[in-house]
Amino acid sequence: MSRRLVLAGNVIADLVIEVPALPERGGDVIGSRTRLTAGGGFNTLAAARRLGTEAAFAGLHGTGPYGDLVREALTAEGIRPLLPARTDGDTGFTVALIDDGGERTFITSFGVEAQLTAADTATVAAQLRPGDLVQLSGYGLAIPDSGPQLSRFTAALGPDVTVCLDPAPLVADIPGPVLDPVLARADWLSANAREARLMSGSADPAEAVTALRERLAPGAGVIVRADKDGCWLAAPGEAARHVPGFPVRAVDSNGAGDAHVGSFLALLAQGKDPLTAARGANAAAAYAVGRRGPATAPDRDQLAAFLGEDPLAGLLFATA
Repeated sequence: MSRRLVLAGNVIADLVIEVPALPERGGDVIGSRTRLTAGGGFNTLAAARRLGTEAAFAGLHGTGPYGDLVREALTAEGIRPLLPARTDGDTGFTVALIDDGGERTFITSFGVEAQLTAADTATVAAQLRPGDLVQLSGYGLAIPDSGPQLSRFTAALGPDVTVCLDPAPLVADIPGPVLDPVLARADWLSANAREARLMSGSADPAEAVTALRERLAPGAGVIVRADKDGCWLAAPGEAARHVPGFPVRAVDSNGAGDAHVGSFLALLAQGKDPLTAARGANAAAAYAVGRRGPATAPDRDQLAAFLGEDPLAGLLFATA
């Protein structure tokens, strides 16, 4: 069977509002554009699926306008849910404020996805295949009820499953008894610069990537995403190295990290080595930030066109 990306996390609705700048406390600002889309882990799944890797959603989704939106978006991308819809509530949502510089600020209100049970994780575990890549987010681990369930689920996964953790902006709010078992089991950690600083104490990505690898089990790898500067990669058994990015004009950075993680894991699933996968993920994230919307990761043809004559295109798509 083919290797899949399985998201053991949340897919919620994104209410995206573009603003000239964030208002001061107690103030107001007029948004220039508003849209409602599927978000959260959806962006990671979509990024992987568009590059040709099978993807499955292993989180909860409700019944109501947001749950309907999520299921429609998953269906449109060919992503299969592993759990049935909950009938006792709706999916949650995030308000994402995008300023003129492309930076984003989030406010999240969870729904039924915050109510994960041991029976739910057992249902997911029974459907995993050898070779699957399981992606977790710090958002799910930070939820008081779901976090411990996800932590126990992750710790129990066998060695034939690859685990990747994206700590997310709420990483400082994850209790140690929840986070530590996940770090001990993780094969990959992919963090942005802020998350890496919170977890390592270092604002220097080159130092942070090495410090973070020391928090993981031997043989695990770390990526610290550095926006326009690409990323720092500490692959298993190799020294940390800088992987340059692709210069573009950022229009909307919402979902760029998800595009990077999803593309990296998709390329790993397709047999690419970590360096090639990281370079491809840098390119996919650069493509995404140059377009408006949270789920703007490229498909194979779009990424190949973006790379043009870059030799990376041949490494990624030689068998396409």
